Amino acid sequence: MKKLIRVFPRRNSHTPKDALAFVGDPPMFRPDPSVVSEVHVSVAFTWDIEKGKRLQRAWAAHYPVVKIGGPAFDEEQGKFVPGKYIKEGVTFTTRGCNRKCPWCRVPAREGRIVEIPDYPPGWIIQDNNFLQASRAHQAGVFEMLRNQSERIEFAGGIDCRLVNPWFAEQVQTIRLGQIFLAADTKLAIHHLEKAREILSDVSMKRLRVYTLIGFGNDTIEKATSRLERVWELDCIPHAQLYQPEDRWIDYPTEWRLLSRLWSRPAAMYGAHKAKEQALKFVAPLFRGHQKTLNE
Repeated sequence: MKKLIRVFPRRNSHTPKDALAFVGDPPMFRPDPSVVSEVHVSVAFTWDIEKGKRLQRAWAAHYPVVKIGGPAFDEEQGKFVPGKYIKEGVTFTTRGCNRKCPWCRVPAREGRIVEIPDYPPGWIIQDNNFLQASRAHQAGVFEMLRNQSERIEFAGGIDCRLVNPWFAEQVQTIRLGQIFLAADTKLAIHHLEKAREILSDVSMKRLRVYTLIGFGNDTIEKATSRLERVWELDCIPHAQLYQPEDRWIDYPTEWRLLSRLWSRPAAMYGAHKAKEQALKFVAPLFRGHQKTLNE
């Protein structure tokens, strides 16, 4: 049986890693055309469409059938095949979302929430808004997750407004890797505070928070304040620089550095440890200065 090559414009955490998944141009050592049925260039974001078309031409120089598609083209979603265009372990148990957040295209692309009755098993739940599904559907998903040998991740972004004690109880019944919550606005921080109380049994290292920065009238100061607040709530922020669907924003260096710092846990821990050590050094000096002034 001939094989399918998948090509991606850029690598991310969910890009497949098997021998037939490639990122970018055709490498010098590649599968012989005689064993390949087709090459599919998969484009997730609109700002990568032109790059995807260039890759289509590049791969077409070596293989007769090279197709391009993916979410960026607003194609009708077919049946999800684990490991095909997203790495092994990822699964979708629902599609769509009932929210209409101005920075998100999921409602326009996928519509309102729809439960998938025959979703494939997996240990990384990538649903856009899992907690909008019915309690019966959620219970079935948790039953499936309890049978997984890998650590479980809720990677799609759990809606803080919908976190409830039942969900927290179910989380305690699985082998948890990480839960990604979503707190994209200043108001959302308030909902995160309540969600964190409900998920009090989940340790900081297992609780990540997608935190949108750069959207609308956001500033470095405002964004930093939100990110620091997420950290204070014993959660690890995951900063996401806003990118619109119709273009790519080339952010100034200060925004890129902010995003880089607040998306790497090791960097966050290091920065806060250094800050704590500096405060310990300065505090005695300040107390001595105050004593001198009082005298």
